[in-house]
Amino acid sequence: MVTLVVATTRDPASVGPASALLAMPDWRPGPFLQDIPSFVNGNVRLVKHDDSIVAEDNLDKRWENITGEVVDEVIFLSRHTAVSNRPALTVHPIGAPHLRENEIPPAGGKPGWAAPPNPRIGPWLRLLKSVAESHDLTPEFEVTLEGTHHGPVVTAPTMFVEIGSTEEYWKRQDAAQAIALLLWRGLGLDGCGGVGIWNGNEARNKVLLGIGGGHYAPRHMDVVLKDGVWAGHLLSGYSLPMDDPGPSKESNCAAGVRGTWKQAIKVAHEATKLAFPGGEIVAHLDNKSFKSGQRNAVTSFLAEENIKIGKAEDFF
Repeated sequence: MVTLVVATTRDPASVGPASALLAMPDWRPGPFLQDIPSFVNGNVRLVKHDDSIVAEDNLDKRWENITGEVVDEVIFLSRHTAVSNRPALTVHPIGAPHLRENEIPPAGGKPGWAAPPNPRIGPWLRLLKSVAESHDLTPEFEVTLEGTHHGPVVTAPTMFVEIGSTEEYWKRQDAAQAIALLLWRGLGLDGCGGVGIWNGNEARNKVLLGIGGGHYAPRHMDVVLKDGVWAGHLLSGYSLPMDDPGPSKESNCAAGVRGTWKQAIKVAHEATKLAFPGGEIVAHLDNKSFKSGQRNAVTSFLAEENIKIGKAEDFF
């Protein structure tokens, strides 16, 4: 079982951390994945391709087919963009669970799909915050979660680790070094065992499934920043499309609020269950982000699906 780290030479926020990581001890050349070179260190495999980070689908399965090694998890290194242009270090799961079959994903993936979220997301958010603080990157850089979005298609538990939000920051060597150190420590390449390994026998086995809120999931992040909290998919409001049913009697029930929000929740829940075998997946709602009818519809649907709803303190 190996970890596949993916970088692209097209993106300075991807190749910068990859180069910083490869400058650390004990790397050696690995096999080629078609024409993509790889590097090996323990059970970690780093590949650097020349395509868009969201365009190379099924890298995990392609690696397995060529090498015979089973990919246990995938970690993508990428740039982050934001209208605010604020410098940021982010982590997030991937997928497009809310898109209809005939829609074209704007940034890779496929409609109605979500990769299993990498169980390291919660622990690594906390580790990234610690690394950033110790390297004096905060408060200049915001350390944050992002909601589930974009591709590429993969099967193994996956996360993106990103530097944002403009070219000036994508090229920052101190940010690249921080991300490299996150991987070095987080994957146990420092000899200390790694951070965020799910074994299914956790004493605190509740996994947060975030529903509602903005792209940076502030209310969910407040919970995930607490020690010991595990995070699955995070469905921001834009990933929960709801058609306004008007003042009908059904406006407060799941059946009366159309849209692909139910599909998104089911897909995200099932993918999170796959990533956390033996865990209890608990929905955490950003209640203030919903209108009352929408909130009632969501809670009704979660009850129908036997998905428990938890408050912040339930995860600690």
